[in-house]
Amino acid sequence: MKKRNPIVFLTATVTFMVLLVMGGSTLLPALALEAAPYYHTQWGNRGSGDGQFQQPSGIAIDSSGNVYVADTLNSRIQKFDSDGVFVTKWGSEGSGDGEFQYPGDIAMDSSGNVYVADTLNSRIQKFDSDGVFVTKWGSEGSGDGEFQYPGDIAMDKINSGNVYVADTFNHRIQKFDSDGVFLTKWGSDGSGDGQFQYSYGVAVDNSGNVYVADANNHRIQKFDSNGIFLTKWGSRGSGDGEFQYSYGVAVDNSGNVYVADANNHRIQKFGVAPPTPTPTPTFSLTQTPTLTPTSVPMSMWRFFLPSIINASTPTNTSTTTSTPTTSTPTPTVTPTNTPTR
Repeated sequence: MKKRNPIVFLTATVTFMVLLVMGGSTLLPALALEAAPYYHTQWGNRGSGDGQFQQPSGIAIDSSGNVYVADTLNSRIQKFDSDGVFVTKWGSEGSGDGEFQYPGDIAMDSSGNVYVADTLNSRIQKFDSDGVFVTKWGSEGSGDGEFQYPGDIAMDKINSGNVYVADTFNHRIQKFDSDGVFLTKWGSDGSGDGQFQYSYGVAVDNSGNVYVADANNHRIQKFDSNGIFLTKWGSRGSGDGEFQYSYGVAVDNSGNVYVADANNHRIQKFGVAPPTPTPTPTFSLTQTPTLTPTSVPMSMWRFFLPSIINASTPTNTSTTTSTPTTSTPTPTVTPTNTPTR
């Protein structure tokens, strides 16, 4: 039987112990995480020129990969290709067609039309993919089709073209067809099922269910496409499943729900199935372990109204060891003994 090289074994053991101490309680979970996405590119800086931004707060991507940005404090929309090359822009501060007062969010339908929550003008504007004005609807008020500072907008993935608007200061959700024809609404000021305290965010899953970030009730509510209450979760706090002002919500294609937990400065993810237990990592102590600690920074910034509201490239510590060529006898190391430092 091949004998284990005691020098290699000792090196592996000591290296692992040092990294464990350095990583603390975060090391073992990190070994089970997926690698962080690779950074590709970035664009933009503060300003009002092409490709510059002032507090961008909404973003949408079309089927060709073009990126549309609600450049909020510049009161305009900018369009880029997937590498950030400027394509076009439209909008300026005002209340005319194609003008904006702090556009808070943006969404796209399957035909490439762009819908903008024109927040301080209390309306929705619709454009084609080149920024040509198509239509608009809404004005300040509390009637059907009226808004009090709409803060978020989402598209129906089942009946393409239906538009859901988070009518934030009316504490409700309104639903329209793609031309702005009023279909239904639900919600009122309160804390009961189907009531809201500032409906800040809205999202739609692949089955047509609607999720609402009920900000000041510190919870998420789920409805069917007609506004029938289905379930809710969350309360005020900092524990798992608790929120301090749930300002944003999104749903992926698998039905997982992501919540921007604003004053807890974090994102929480909720799934349709229990999380898979993290397997206990195993190590071969005959070689230096390959460790991949991952750092996945997440940040959330949610602009609404101006008056209101490393993966570090793993340092592969490769320890090159060689058996000394000396007449000194090879030291005997018992693997079960903790090395003395």
